[in-house]
Amino acid sequence: MRIPDIIIAVDGYSSTGKSSFARLIAREFGFQYLDSGALYRGVTLFAIENGLISPDGTIDIPAMEAALETLDIHFEGAGDGSCTFMGDRCVEKDIRTLAVSGKVSPVAAMPQVREYVDRRLRLLGGKKRAVLDGRDIGTTVFPDAELKIFMTADVEVRAMRRMKEMQSKGENVRFEDVLHNLQERDYIDSHREVSPLAMAKDAIVLDNSRMTLDDQMVWLRNIMRKKFNLTDKD
Repeated sequence: MRIPDIIIAVDGYSSTGKSSFARLIAREFGFQYLDSGALYRGVTLFAIENGLISPDGTIDIPAMEAALETLDIHFEGAGDGSCTFMGDRCVEKDIRTLAVSGKVSPVAAMPQVREYVDRRLRLLGGKKRAVLDGRDIGTTVFPDAELKIFMTADVEVRAMRRMKEMQSKGENVRFEDVLHNLQERDYIDSHREVSPLAMAKDAIVLDNSRMTLDDQMVWLRNIMRKKFNLTDKD
């Protein structure tokens, strides 16, 4: 199946597997994968390590604004194999910890941070043939994306997935803590003033509560065939 030069926007709730799905799309179709969540997590990691966010989530806004002027968070590598760097330091593992997860929503709610991330995403995705995942890709970052997908799943299923992922990386976490973190993030993401989590009017819903990644790719290929009048010979 020959996919046209398009932007694929994958939005949805935390721990629905947006990144895994987007990476697989990139690998299968030869697209560039741009991880918006990694950029927000990178800013959050910087804020934590430099004392710009307190334990209760209060952000030193003037200091954060100043830091964003020179902060260099970017991707290195091609396709779905890109990694997140802060300057010359690989932070791919550091940005996936529960400590960062617990602070990323208030950081991502800052208009200055969202502008910082959006500028980078638009620059990197300007040549098309890119897939991006996040919470406002199809509504704010690329409102003209040719294909918009909104992912959801039962919160208990999401919490179990997230817990297993973290445990596989050696973190000792409880299901109750992960569930609470996800519920908090859902509320904050859906109620923030700037670019709240919302489904674009022309997005297609993917509930993957009981789907494997292979199931999701079958679903996607069917959507692509119908939307772009493709056949397996294209």
